[in-house]
Amino acid sequence: MSHEMAVVFVVDDDVSVRESLELLIRSAGWQSEIFESAREFLACPRPVVPNCLILDVNLPDLNGLDLQQSVSVERTDMPIIFVTGYGDVPMTVKAMKAGAAEFLMKPFSNEVLLTAIEQALERSRNSLTLNSEIHELRDRHASLSRREQEVMALVVSGLLNKQVGFELGISEITVKAHRGQVMRKMKAGSLPDLVNMAARLGIAY
Repeated sequence: MSHEMAVVFVVDDDVSVRESLELLIRSAGWQSEIFESAREFLACPRPVVPNCLILDVNLPDLNGLDLQQSVSVERTDMPIIFVTGYGDVPMTVKAMKAGAAEFLMKPFSNEVLLTAIEQALERSRNSLTLNSEIHELRDRHASLSRREQEVMALVVSGLLNKQVGFELGISEITVKAHRGQVMRKMKAGSLPDLVNMAARLGIAY
């Protein structure tokens, strides 16, 4: 992973914790963005590079678990590492069930935190890659004409060209022409490839 591109966000109301974490993060080669409240963090632009959030549970405005709910919906590629000096088992379970990457009790070693950050950034990079691929697939599908989209849906459902033609009231030759355009525009190398694309796009068949 490119350390210079990755960003580690920190939300903690303790200034000494923020400063020490900022030094640690930068010494490891990552960029850091430091905030003292959840609302201050939510006002910052969403990153488009590998990133993660180190989050204190107890904050003066929104608490960490509430902020996690917001992040999990709006920033799906941002793993969260919880840090707290007041955690308990139910709190930990709730955070982990909601998708937290890690839940660390203060004090923790630098090595443990750095490992957690490395793993969270890798998870973020994978999520960003997947999101980019899906976005590209959606663009390709949107480039199809309405008829081509209809042909694609029927083809991936398993119908033969003749059956697709019957369903749409067009000739088999016309279906073949549309099917060729679909394969070209979707950049599909085979029918199984096209079926996989349809599944990733959530096209019912």
